[in-house]
Formats: sequence, structure tokens, C-alpha cells
Amino acid sequence: MEIWRQGRFLPEAGLWKQLGEFCVHGPRHEEAVEDLVRMEMERCDRLAGIFTMMSVAGGTGSGVGTYITQRLRDSYPSSFILNQVTWPYEAGEVIVQNYNSVLTLSHLYQLSDAILVHENDTVHTICSRLMNIKHISISDINKVIAHQLASVLQPAYTADSPCHYSTNPIGELLTSLVCHPEYKLLSLCNIPHMSSTSLAYSVFNWPGLLKHLRQMLIASARMEEGIDWKVSTPSAVTSAGESGTNSRQKSFNLSLANLLILRGKDVSTAVTDGFKDPALYVPWLKTENSFSTWTSPVAFNGYEKSATLVSNNQSLLKPLDNIVRKAWNMFASRAYVHQYTKFGICEEDFLDSFTALEQIISSYTHL
Repeated sequence: MEIWRQGRFLPEAGLWKQLGEFCVHGPRHEEAVEDLVRMEMERCDRLAGIFTMMSVAGGTGSGVGTYITQRLRDSYPSSFILNQVTWPYEAGEVIVQNYNSVLTLSHLYQLSDAILVHENDTVHTICSRLMNIKHISISDINKVIAHQLASVLQPAYTADSPCHYSTNPIGELLTSLVCHPEYKLLSLCNIPHMSSTSLAYSVFNWPGLLKHLRQMLIASARMEEGIDWKVSTPSAVTSAGESGTNSRQKSFNLSLANLLILRGKDVSTAVTDGFKDPALYVPWLKTENSFSTWTSPVAFNGYEKSATLVSNNQSLLKPLDNIVRKAWNMFASRAYVHQYTKFGICEEDFLDSFTALEQIISSYTHL
């Protein structure tokens, strides 16, 4: 078992607290967690998969979360494991958040079948601009994340279960989106998002929702406000009669696979052909194997019509590269490294993690 440590920095004290989350608190609570998981497993007629939620910035979320994921992988080697991780604010939450993120992500990539990412900056902006929340709390952030996750995990008709609700959403999601073990990063977009007061006076239609969601996909936008409509796929530019040179002025977000989930009134009338454009996907996969649709006629969380897109694409390249770059800059000057080495982490462990994430970045870059 590979051992590494996580830390939490206390700015007011200038000291480290709770170093050793992975190797101290993880083993300390291992038996209790395994007992709880086993109880739930025994209640299942069939184990569809395991869904974990954790942060990556540092402390209990990343250290204990990764340790528990490792134990789950050891105990249930044939089960699907989907990790939902919350990305730290780019401006900084913890002084060593980039170190902790690099260590966490490099290990999770070996253990998990897929990593579904939420970025705090994006969720915060949704709360501020779309939900019109003036004083944003952790509860507000959590509500947006819960809303997006529920839009995926609520019952739906899938390709494998067109006549009844799926009993294995995690398995079908991973089967649809993770075509290769080198590509495990999943992003999520959900529309519409708005305050309850605005929702009462809003009307939505499927063509409008799907048009915005498709543009969010190709422009790598996290929400419907401020989408760059100048970004187009080569096929879209050609059909508009523009030159091939113009089509490359702004690069678009290339996908390996997309899962579109539609919920609400008249869902059977929604036309999803825009997501079947071969130009959206890598050429070495058949488009019919890269795009899936789930539907439900039931309105979701007060929205008469709503659409969610879970995607395996290049949109997380920039935030991942930023984390690796910042962590490397700190590591190059050996900032805070001694706080890790004295608890058992060596510099080679850092280098191995950097190498693993650089390989992931390279793989997504060269799709």
C-alpha cells in the first residue's frame, strides 16, 4: 500500500494541523466505515456501484477520502466506483491546496473508474449571477452541487432500459462515458439555473435549452450566461458557408463521450441531433457510441423542463493544468515540502504524482 499524507494549514497560527489524514485518520475510521458500507451492501439486491463525495484541497476530505476509496477498491474490486470531487477556489482556500490536489488526483486516477468534478469558482458564480444570492454560504454552494448531482442520479429511462427506470445509473453512466482508462475526468453542466422568484415568470422550450447547452459544450462554458457564441465546430462553420480558415480561429472543446439527460414536459419531442455531430467527438470513436440520452417525463426540482450534460471532454484541461503548474512552482522552491517529508512523504512521491497528472494533461490535449 502506498502511503502519503495530507495537511491543513492554519494561517493564523502558521502551523500545520492534522497532517497524516491518509495514514492516521483513514486507518482509525476504516473499520467503522467498512461496517457501514457492508450493511448497505447487504441490503442491496444487486450492487450497482459506489459513489463517493470528497474535496481535493486538503485535510479530511482528500486524505481520508482517498484512503477510503482505496479500501473500497480493495474490498469490492469488481464494483464501479465513481468519485465526485470538489475543486478548490483558484484564489486559494488552503496554502498547500495545489500540493494536496496533485497528490489526491494522481491517486484517485488509479483507484476510481471516473472522477466527476465540481469547481467551487463555477458553483459560486452560479449562486451569484444566476441564483441572485447576495451573501453566498456553504449551504448555497452545496445546494447547487446537490441539484446538479440529483439531475443525474434521479430515475430516468436509459438506452438499456427504454421502458422502465434504470436500476444501475452509475454503471450505465460509466459505460457511456469512460471508453478508455486513460480518460476518466467528467464535467457536468445543467440548465436552467435561476432563483425561485425568476422561475415563476420564466418559460422554457426544448430547442432553446438544447441550443444553449450545446454551445456550452463546444465553448467549454460552465453556465448559460456569458457563452462565447463565436466558437463553432468545423462542420457548423462549413454548413454556414464560411471558410476553413475561420473555423480554426477559435478552437472548440473536443469530446470523447457525452451523456444528455432530459427531464420534464414533452421530453419526447426534444430533438438532440445537434449533439450527434461527428465533429464534436474524437475521430477514433464512432459517434453512435459516443453519445447517449436519458429521459424522464417528470419535472425536476420545480423546473418544467431541464437538461443536464455529463461529458468526458477537454474542459477540465485548464483548471488541472493550473493546479499542476502552481504546485510545481511551489515544489521547485521546495516550499512547505519539509512539512511532508518529516511525516514520511519523499520528493519522489511528489514527482510521481506530477508525472501521472502531466500524462493525463497530455492525453486530453492530444485528443
